[in-house]
Amino acid sequence: MSAATFDVEDPATLDVVGQVPDLGVEDATAAVDRAAAAFPGWAATAPRHRSDVLRRAYELMLRDRDELAALIASENGKSLTDAAAEVGYAAEFFRWFSEEAVRPGGDYGVAPAGGVRTLVSARPVGVAALVTPWNFPAAMATRKIGPALAAGCTVVLKPAAETPLTALAIARLLTEAGVPDGVVEVVTTTDAPGVVSTWLADPRVRKVSFTGSTGVGRTLLRQAADRVVNASMELGGNAPVVVTEDADLDAAVAGTLVAKFRNGGQACTAANRIYVHRDVMADFLARFGAAVEKLRVGTAADGAEIGPLITAAAADRVRRVIDRAVEDGARISHQAALPEAPGHFVAPTVLADVAPEAAILRDEIFGPVAPIVAWDDEEALLDLVNDTEYGLAAYVFAGELGRAIRLGERIEAGMIGLNRGIVSDPSAPFGGVKQSGLGREGARDGLREFQETQYLSVDWPEA
Repeated sequence: MSAATFDVEDPATLDVVGQVPDLGVEDATAAVDRAAAAFPGWAATAPRHRSDVLRRAYELMLRDRDELAALIASENGKSLTDAAAEVGYAAEFFRWFSEEAVRPGGDYGVAPAGGVRTLVSARPVGVAALVTPWNFPAAMATRKIGPALAAGCTVVLKPAAETPLTALAIARLLTEAGVPDGVVEVVTTTDAPGVVSTWLADPRVRKVSFTGSTGVGRTLLRQAADRVVNASMELGGNAPVVVTEDADLDAAVAGTLVAKFRNGGQACTAANRIYVHRDVMADFLARFGAAVEKLRVGTAADGAEIGPLITAAAADRVRRVIDRAVEDGARISHQAALPEAPGHFVAPTVLADVAPEAAILRDEIFGPVAPIVAWDDEEALLDLVNDTEYGLAAYVFAGELGRAIRLGERIEAGMIGLNRGIVSDPSAPFGGVKQSGLGREGARDGLREFQETQYLSVDWPEA
């Protein structure tokens, strides 16, 4: 193992909160060695045993909820409230897939022509390479590890270099829960391209599951194509919020606030474009803006609701996005106050008078900026909403549920929140359409992502 290390920084205080091994391509190969050696035994383990191990991991995460939340807040910068909610959400993937582990699926049938019986089974795909982002360091890991282990796969996990401590903590809990050596290998590194490319070139790796930007996802898909590696991609988003003229504005404001500012807007499902009917624009803007101004920005230790962006570069990029939007004619209508702290803070900002064709509406902001656009024609609105290469999440607030459903069904996105600002749930299939990804995580779909179908054609002479 490499003797090199790298520092993990708290983006709110800029303090170093830990050091982890900076592993390289040789270490990546060694991790696959261990995972491949462990695979036959884990795949042959009874589904009930795998279920019990995952259930124990769920219980251990809840036992250590406060410690894990503090760890997430220290390396990610998010509020303790957000971090605690993430731990609970992350743990639920272990509980959900502990229940799915004992239902691997299968079928039995009679061939139409007779004389043959067909036995169908679901088999683990093999060693799975998991690549997770920094914005939800616990949940993005458990959402992949849970179904992989339930299916009988072993995994090699590369967490983001910004937030590796949480992944290592979860790996320790899995060991305590009874996961054998080699079944979950964590590789911390600052050389993500080298490590992941090594895995994708290794014939023993039969699955890649990636959460991150669409640009990186395209690169990984090209690499996976060389060996036809089974690939799941949860990529970028450009989520719209639609507020109709008959919407409950209290619910719309509260839901949009969550959809936009959870984790400081650093979420692939975050509201990126807010379309409000012209008849209620003034009222919505006043209420929403007042709520934004009340947001407490600062460190988790100070009880803030909104933390910093993950890096100085990310904060600088979002500030440039705001500046350009203003240059293009938008108006800063409301902002929250910034703390006197050294971290990578950007003020939660509401932009009014945003033109429908504004550049800020084209790309994922990944920060606490809420551009608001007025609309009055539903067909023109849907054209704007769907005029994007992304299709991960969307949100609709309407007074009549039937109208909300009709609008939701016409939006090109994999997940639609109707009169609520959260779409994520372990029991629901998480994923997008268009260039927001391939495959689904969570629900029964999440287990199938780590399985392959095999059938046995059995000669069965007719009597």
